[in-house]
Amino acid sequence: MNDPRPGADVCARYRVVHETRYTYQSTVSLSQQYLHMTPRSFAFQETESHLIWLDPPVSDSQDGVDYFGNHTRHVALTQPHDSLLVHAESTVALRPRPALAQIAGTLPWESVRDMMGKEKSAATLEACRYLYTSPHVTVFPELEAYARHSYTPGRPQLDAALDLTQRIFDDFEFDSKATEISTPLEQVLRNRRGVCQDFAQLMIGCLRSIGLPARYMSGYILTHPPPGKPRLVGADASHAWVSVFCPALGWVDFDPTNRCLVQHEHITLGWGRDFSDVTPMRGVVLGGGMQTLAVEVTVTPLPLSGEA
Repeated sequence: MNDPRPGADVCARYRVVHETRYTYQSTVSLSQQYLHMTPRSFAFQETESHLIWLDPPVSDSQDGVDYFGNHTRHVALTQPHDSLLVHAESTVALRPRPALAQIAGTLPWESVRDMMGKEKSAATLEACRYLYTSPHVTVFPELEAYARHSYTPGRPQLDAALDLTQRIFDDFEFDSKATEISTPLEQVLRNRRGVCQDFAQLMIGCLRSIGLPARYMSGYILTHPPPGKPRLVGADASHAWVSVFCPALGWVDFDPTNRCLVQHEHITLGWGRDFSDVTPMRGVVLGGGMQTLAVEVTVTPLPLSGEA
Protein backbone atom coordinates (compact mmCIF):
# COMPACT_ATOMS: atom_id res chain seq x y z
CA MET A 1 0.00 0.00 0.00
CA ASN A 2 1.11 3.59 -0.53
CA ASP A 3 1.75 4.31 3.14
CA PRO A 4 4.94 6.07 4.28
CA ARG A 5 7.72 3.64 5.00
CA PRO A 6 10.35 5.39 7.11
CA GLY A 7 13.76 3.90 6.62
CA ALA A 8 13.01 2.34 3.25
CA ASP A 9 16.06 2.36 1.02
CA VAL A 10 16.44 5.37 -1.22
CA CYS A 11 17.14 4.29 -4.80
CA ALA A 12 17.59 7.70 -6.47
CA ARG A 13 17.91 11.39 -5.67
CA TYR A 14 17.32 14.32 -8.01
CA ARG A 15 17.54 18.07 -8.16
CA VAL A 16 14.79 19.62 -10.27
CA VAL A 17 14.79 23.21 -11.52
CA HIS A 18 11.60 24.35 -13.25
CA GLU A 19 11.53 27.86 -14.73
CA THR A 20 8.50 29.47 -16.36
CA ARG A 21 8.90 32.84 -18.05
CA TYR A 22 6.16 35.03 -19.49
CA THR A 23 7.09 38.03 -21.64
CA TYR A 24 4.30 40.53 -22.21
CA GLN A 25 3.65 42.92 -25.09
CA SER A 26 2.66 45.69 -22.68
CA THR A 27 2.92 46.32 -18.95
CA VAL A 28 1.02 44.11 -16.52
CA SER A 29 -0.27 46.10 -13.56
CA LEU A 30 -1.63 43.14 -11.52
CA SER A 31 -1.03 39.38 -11.66
CA GLN A 32 -2.50 36.58 -9.56
CA GLN A 33 -1.16 33.05 -10.08
CA TYR A 34 -2.03 29.63 -8.69
CA LEU A 35 0.94 27.24 -8.60
CA HIS A 36 1.24 23.46 -8.44
CA MET A 37 5.04 23.37 -8.39
CA THR A 38 5.85 21.69 -5.06
CA PRO A 39 6.66 17.96 -5.30
CA ARG A 40 4.58 15.64 -3.14
CA SER A 41 5.94 13.45 -0.39
CA PHE A 42 4.39 9.96 -0.27
CA ALA A 43 5.41 6.32 0.00
CA PHE A 44 7.79 6.35 -2.93
CA GLN A 45 9.05 9.93 -2.78
CA GLU A 46 10.31 12.37 -0.17
CA THR A 47 10.81 16.06 -0.84
CA GLU A 48 14.04 16.95 0.93
CA SER A 49 14.06 20.66 0.04
CA HIS A 50 11.98 23.06 -2.00
CA LEU A 51 11.82 26.75 -2.81
CA ILE A 52 9.90 29.02 -5.17
CA TRP A 53 10.84 32.59 -6.03
CA LEU A 54 9.45 35.04 -8.54
CA ASP A 55 10.77 38.03 -10.43
CA PRO A 56 9.31 40.55 -9.84
CA PRO A 57 8.87 39.69 -6.14
CA VAL A 58 5.40 38.80 -4.93
CA SER A 59 3.30 41.21 -2.91
CA ASP A 60 1.38 38.43 -1.20
CA SER A 61 1.77 34.64 -1.02
CA GLN A 62 -0.31 31.91 0.57
CA ASP A 63 0.46 28.18 0.72
CA GLY A 64 -2.30 25.60 0.77
CA VAL A 65 -3.40 22.06 -0.05
CA ASP A 66 -5.98 21.26 -2.70
CA TYR A 67 -8.78 18.67 -2.72
CA PHE A 68 -6.41 15.94 -3.88
CA GLY A 69 -3.75 16.67 -1.26
CA ASN A 70 -1.36 18.52 -3.58
CA HIS A 71 0.61 21.46 -2.23
CA THR A 72 -0.35 24.78 -3.79
CA ARG A 73 0.78 28.38 -3.65
CA HIS A 74 -1.31 31.43 -4.51
CA VAL A 75 0.72 34.55 -5.30
CA ALA A 76 -0.19 38.15 -6.10
CA LEU A 77 2.09 40.66 -7.84
CA THR A 78 1.10 44.30 -7.72
CA GLN A 79 4.35 45.77 -9.04
CA PRO A 80 4.04 46.72 -12.75
CA HIS A 81 6.08 44.35 -14.90
CA ASP A 82 6.76 43.44 -18.53
CA SER A 83 7.89 39.87 -17.80
CA LEU A 84 7.36 37.26 -15.10
CA LEU A 85 9.80 34.55 -14.05
CA VAL A 86 8.73 31.72 -11.73
CA HIS A 87 11.66 29.62 -10.47
CA ALA A 88 10.95 26.39 -8.57
CA GLU A 89 13.83 24.30 -7.25
CA SER A 90 13.52 20.98 -5.41
CA THR A 91 15.55 18.05 -4.14
CA VAL A 92 13.70 14.73 -3.93
CA ALA A 93 14.58 11.19 -2.88
CA LEU A 94 12.85 8.18 -4.44
CA ARG A 95 12.19 4.77 -2.92
CA PRO A 96 11.70 1.48 -4.79
CA ARG A 97 8.30 0.90 -6.40
CA PRO A 98 6.63 -2.44 -7.23
CA ALA A 99 8.59 -4.21 -9.97
CA LEU A 100 7.26 -6.22 -12.88
CA ALA A 101 7.43 -9.48 -10.93
CA GLN A 102 5.22 -8.03 -8.19
CA ILE A 103 2.41 -6.95 -10.50
CA ALA A 104 2.04 -10.27 -12.29
CA GLY A 105 -0.37 -11.99 -9.93
CA THR A 106 -3.01 -9.35 -9.23
CA LEU A 107 -6.76 -9.90 -9.15
CA PRO A 108 -8.73 -10.24 -12.39
CA TRP A 109 -9.71 -6.79 -13.54
CA GLU A 110 -13.42 -7.59 -13.29
CA SER A 111 -13.01 -8.27 -9.55
CA VAL A 112 -11.46 -4.83 -9.04
CA ARG A 113 -14.22 -3.21 -11.11
CA ASP A 114 -16.89 -4.91 -9.01
CA MET A 115 -15.29 -3.70 -5.77
CA MET A 116 -15.75 -0.05 -6.70
CA GLY A 117 -18.71 1.41 -4.86
CA LYS A 118 -19.24 -1.78 -2.84
CA GLU A 119 -16.25 -2.12 -0.56
CA LYS A 120 -16.14 0.65 2.03
CA SER A 121 -12.45 0.73 2.91
CA ALA A 122 -10.82 4.17 2.98
CA ALA A 123 -8.51 3.27 0.09
CA THR A 124 -11.36 2.10 -2.15
CA LEU A 125 -13.55 5.08 -1.35
CA GLU A 126 -10.64 7.42 -2.12
CA ALA A 127 -10.07 5.63 -5.43
CA CYS A 128 -13.68 6.30 -6.43
CA ARG A 129 -12.74 9.98 -6.89
CA TYR A 130 -10.96 8.89 -10.07
CA LEU A 131 -13.69 6.67 -11.50
CA TYR A 132 -15.80 9.17 -13.41
CA THR A 133 -15.54 11.62 -16.28
CA SER A 134 -13.72 14.89 -15.67
CA PRO A 135 -13.15 18.12 -17.63
CA HIS A 136 -10.52 16.63 -19.97
CA VAL A 137 -11.38 12.92 -19.75
CA THR A 138 -14.63 11.83 -21.33
CA VAL A 139 -15.86 8.26 -21.72
CA PHE A 140 -17.26 6.97 -25.02
CA PRO A 141 -17.74 3.57 -26.73
CA GLU A 142 -14.61 3.76 -28.89
CA LEU A 143 -12.45 4.15 -25.78
CA GLU A 144 -14.05 1.11 -24.18
CA ALA A 145 -13.51 -0.90 -27.36
CA TYR A 146 -9.84 0.10 -27.43
CA ALA A 147 -9.42 -0.82 -23.75
CA ARG A 148 -11.01 -4.25 -24.13
CA HIS A 149 -8.28 -5.45 -26.47
CA SER A 150 -6.10 -5.45 -23.33
CA TYR A 151 -8.75 -6.11 -20.69
CA THR A 152 -9.85 -9.54 -21.85
CA PRO A 153 -12.02 -11.75 -19.59
CA GLY A 154 -10.23 -12.86 -16.41
CA ARG A 155 -6.95 -11.13 -17.18
CA PRO A 156 -4.98 -9.93 -14.12
CA GLN A 157 -5.61 -6.22 -13.63
CA LEU A 158 -2.05 -4.90 -13.75
CA ASP A 159 -0.98 -7.27 -16.50
CA ALA A 160 -3.76 -5.74 -18.61
CA ALA A 161 -2.68 -2.22 -17.58
CA LEU A 162 0.87 -2.89 -18.75
CA ASP A 163 -0.43 -4.25 -22.04
CA LEU A 164 -2.57 -1.13 -22.55
CA THR A 165 0.48 1.03 -21.77
CA GLN A 166 2.50 -0.77 -24.44
CA ARG A 167 -0.30 -0.65 -27.03
CA ILE A 168 -0.70 3.12 -26.68
CA PHE A 169 3.03 3.52 -27.20
CA ASP A 170 2.92 1.31 -30.31
CA ASP A 171 -0.29 2.73 -31.81
CA PHE A 172 0.23 6.46 -31.23
CA GLU A 173 2.92 8.83 -32.47
CA PHE A 174 4.44 11.55 -30.30
CA ASP A 175 3.78 14.83 -32.09
CA SER A 176 4.10 18.10 -30.17
CA LYS A 177 2.20 20.00 -32.86
CA ALA A 178 -0.78 17.65 -33.20
CA THR A 179 -2.78 18.75 -30.15
CA GLU A 180 -3.47 21.57 -27.73
CA ILE A 181 -4.54 21.53 -24.09
CA SER A 182 -8.20 21.55 -25.14
CA THR A 183 -7.97 18.82 -27.81
CA PRO A 184 -10.72 16.26 -27.06
CA LEU A 185 -9.91 12.58 -26.57
CA GLU A 186 -12.05 11.66 -29.55
CA GLN A 187 -9.61 13.54 -31.80
CA VAL A 188 -6.55 12.03 -30.11
CA LEU A 189 -7.96 8.53 -30.56
CA ARG A 190 -8.93 9.18 -34.18
CA ASN A 191 -5.65 10.80 -35.28
CA ARG A 192 -3.36 8.59 -33.17
CA ARG A 193 -1.02 11.52 -32.38
CA GLY A 194 -0.29 13.70 -29.38
CA VAL A 195 1.95 14.31 -26.39
CA CYS A 196 2.36 12.80 -22.93
CA GLN A 197 -0.67 14.67 -21.57
CA ASP A 198 -2.85 13.23 -24.34
CA PHE A 199 -1.58 9.68 -23.92
CA ALA A 200 -2.06 9.81 -20.14
CA GLN A 201 -5.61 11.12 -20.45
CA LEU A 202 -6.38 8.60 -23.20
CA MET A 203 -5.27 5.71 -20.98
CA ILE A 204 -7.26 7.14 -18.06
CA GLY A 205 -10.33 7.37 -20.28
CA CYS A 206 -9.87 3.74 -21.34
CA LEU A 207 -9.71 2.58 -17.73
CA ARG A 208 -12.68 4.63 -16.56
CA SER A 209 -14.72 3.43 -19.53
CA ILE A 210 -14.57 -0.13 -18.16
CA GLY A 211 -15.19 0.86 -14.54
CA LEU A 212 -11.61 1.11 -13.22
CA PRO A 213 -10.28 4.17 -11.36
CA ALA A 214 -7.19 5.93 -12.69
CA ARG A 215 -5.58 9.24 -11.84
CA TYR A 216 -3.48 11.72 -13.80
CA MET A 217 0.10 12.13 -12.60
CA SER A 218 2.01 15.36 -13.16
CA GLY A 219 5.74 15.71 -12.74
CA TYR A 220 9.07 15.22 -14.45
CA ILE A 221 11.14 12.44 -15.97
CA LEU A 222 14.89 12.04 -16.19
CA THR A 223 16.04 12.16 -19.80
CA HIS A 224 19.29 10.70 -21.08
CA PRO A 225 21.65 12.67 -23.34
CA PRO A 226 23.32 10.88 -26.28
CA PRO A 227 26.40 8.84 -25.31
CA GLY A 228 29.36 11.08 -24.69
CA LYS A 229 27.27 14.25 -24.59
CA PRO A 230 26.74 16.38 -21.46
CA ARG A 231 23.33 16.80 -19.88
CA LEU A 232 21.87 20.06 -21.19
CA VAL A 233 20.42 22.64 -18.83
CA GLY A 234 16.73 23.18 -19.54
CA ALA A 235 16.48 20.24 -21.97
CA ASP A 236 14.06 18.22 -19.84
CA ALA A 237 10.33 18.93 -19.65
CA SER A 238 7.22 18.51 -17.59
CA HIS A 239 5.73 15.04 -17.95
CA ALA A 240 2.47 13.17 -17.37
CA TRP A 241 1.63 9.54 -16.76
CA VAL A 242 -1.08 7.34 -15.19
CA SER A 243 -1.66 5.78 -11.78
CA VAL A 244 -3.86 2.68 -11.50
CA PHE A 245 -5.56 1.60 -8.27
CA CYS A 246 -4.74 -1.96 -7.19
CA PRO A 247 -6.33 -3.27 -3.95
CA ALA A 248 -3.25 -5.31 -3.05
CA LEU A 249 -0.52 -2.80 -3.93
CA GLY A 250 -2.19 0.60 -3.74
CA TRP A 251 -1.53 2.94 -6.65
CA VAL A 252 0.79 1.63 -9.37
CA ASP A 253 2.09 3.99 -12.07
CA PHE A 254 2.42 3.39 -15.81
CA ASP A 255 3.89 5.66 -18.48
CA PRO A 256 2.31 5.13 -21.93
CA THR A 257 4.56 7.76 -23.52
CA ASN A 258 7.63 5.69 -22.64
CA ARG A 259 6.06 2.21 -22.64
CA CYS A 260 7.06 1.41 -19.08
CA LEU A 261 6.10 0.63 -15.54
CA VAL A 262 7.23 3.67 -13.56
CA GLN A 263 10.28 2.95 -11.42
CA HIS A 264 13.00 5.41 -10.33
CA GLU A 265 13.21 8.09 -13.05
CA HIS A 266 9.84 9.84 -12.55
CA ILE A 267 9.48 12.72 -10.08
CA THR A 268 5.92 13.41 -8.94
CA LEU A 269 4.56 16.93 -8.54
CA GLY A 270 0.97 15.93 -7.87
CA TRP A 271 -2.09 14.07 -9.08
CA GLY A 272 -5.73 14.67 -9.94
CA ARG A 273 -8.52 13.59 -12.27
CA ASP A 274 -6.83 15.10 -15.34
CA PHE A 275 -4.50 17.91 -16.42
CA SER A 276 -6.82 20.67 -15.22
CA ASP A 277 -6.45 19.60 -11.57
CA VAL A 278 -2.64 19.89 -11.50
CA THR A 279 -1.72 22.58 -14.02
CA PRO A 280 1.72 23.78 -12.84
CA MET A 281 0.74 27.43 -13.20
CA ARG A 282 -2.45 29.27 -14.06
CA GLY A 283 -3.81 32.70 -13.25
CA VAL A 284 -5.05 36.06 -14.43
CA VAL A 285 -3.29 39.29 -15.36
CA LEU A 286 -4.47 42.85 -15.79
CA GLY A 287 -2.91 44.26 -18.94
CA GLY A 288 -0.07 42.60 -20.81
CA GLY A 289 -1.55 42.23 -24.28
CA MET A 290 -0.01 39.40 -26.28
CA GLN A 291 2.35 37.15 -24.33
CA THR A 292 5.03 34.56 -25.02
CA LEU A 293 5.78 31.59 -22.80
CA ALA A 294 9.07 29.76 -22.29
CA VAL A 295 9.50 26.79 -19.95
CA GLU A 296 12.78 25.15 -18.99
CA VAL A 297 13.18 22.09 -16.79
CA THR A 298 16.45 20.53 -15.65
CA VAL A 299 16.52 17.19 -13.83
CA THR A 300 19.94 16.35 -12.38
CA PRO A 301 20.78 13.04 -10.66
CA LEU A 302 22.37 13.47 -7.23
CA PRO A 303 24.50 11.09 -5.17
CA LEU A 304 22.69 8.89 -2.69
CA SER A 305 23.30 9.72 0.95
CA GLY A 306 26.74 8.54 1.93
CA GLU A 307 28.06 8.48 -1.62
CA ALA A 308 30.88 10.75 -2.65
